[in-house]
Amino acid sequence: MLNRCALAEKPTGFLVVEFRLQVATKLIHLKPLAGARKPRLRLLPAQSRTFGASLGPLFYARRIARGHTNVLKTRNTMNPIDSLFTRLKTERKKAFIPFITAGDPDLETTARLVRECALRGASLIEIGFPYSDPIADGSVIQASYTRALGKGLSVDAIFSAVRALTLTPGPSPGGRGEAVPLVAMVSYSLVHHRGPERFVIDAKANGFAGAIVPDLPVDEAETLAKIAAAHDFKLILLVTPTTPRERATRIARLSTGFLYCVSVVGITGERSQLPPDLLEQLSWLRTQTELPLCVGFGISTPEHVRMLRDSADGVIVGSALVRKLEAAKPVSEVVTDVGDLVQQLVGALHG
Repeated sequence: MLNRCALAEKPTGFLVVEFRLQVATKLIHLKPLAGARKPRLRLLPAQSRTFGASLGPLFYARRIARGHTNVLKTRNTMNPIDSLFTRLKTERKKAFIPFITAGDPDLETTARLVRECALRGASLIEIGFPYSDPIADGSVIQASYTRALGKGLSVDAIFSAVRALTLTPGPSPGGRGEAVPLVAMVSYSLVHHRGPERFVIDAKANGFAGAIVPDLPVDEAETLAKIAAAHDFKLILLVTPTTPRERATRIARLSTGFLYCVSVVGITGERSQLPPDLLEQLSWLRTQTELPLCVGFGISTPEHVRMLRDSADGVIVGSALVRKLEAAKPVSEVVTDVGDLVQQLVGALHG
């Protein structure tokens, strides 16, 4: 009969507990050994259900009896997007979020671009799912989508490519080399065609932490929001400069992960300057939500980034990066050019 088990502390993050098992007729009581250090449990908000509550001490007794010594390993179940913004807030830093079209010029290059962006300091990366009738994308991203679709790109192919990605960033924000969360930028038409629940399950299983659905009105978003919440998958909705304030409040309440704040009226694309009332809009949104506010559409220069770094929690850059893919250069040079711009903009954000 097993009556004692000591679990040695390990540097891998295993929770260490030293205890004695006393087996009664039906109950197993766990008592700390004399002199044993009191275990420290630090549960994140998403971990309100403790890891052992549903399994019970009998489970651990059986595992220990079979020689397992890591039965009390703790796991961080916080969504990667929440974890990212929690860390950035603690470090008083902002998120740099580049947008990359999946499949332009091919999925192998997309994987190289994602890795390059991560290595150059991206905090989170948007991967655009090409769609034939985008409603919010400017000419640069529309052309990129057309090139990708012309090669027969499919949603399944994107999922397979993302699943194969192994992100090992070096100088990521904070300098700790954390994995960079991936977010799908996807039309609701593609979500609906696959089936909302199936899309969410497949996207998460293949490496996405959430999705931005730019053409999903808040009035019709509740079903997808419930499905996403059930799978701890973030649903990010957009607020524009012309969104009525009552509606903007509803969008903020339904969004998770972060709120996508569109900086300008119109479609995506590079602008020479940002509207002066953008900062006022961000200030008002701060009073309506605790979600991080990330600004996109028209962000393309270090000056834009510097303007926003004190007011936004993150900046999103798409067209300025995707334009690099149009150059008649070897792929390796294009990847380097994209990385150079990412590094320049990250420097402006954190400088």
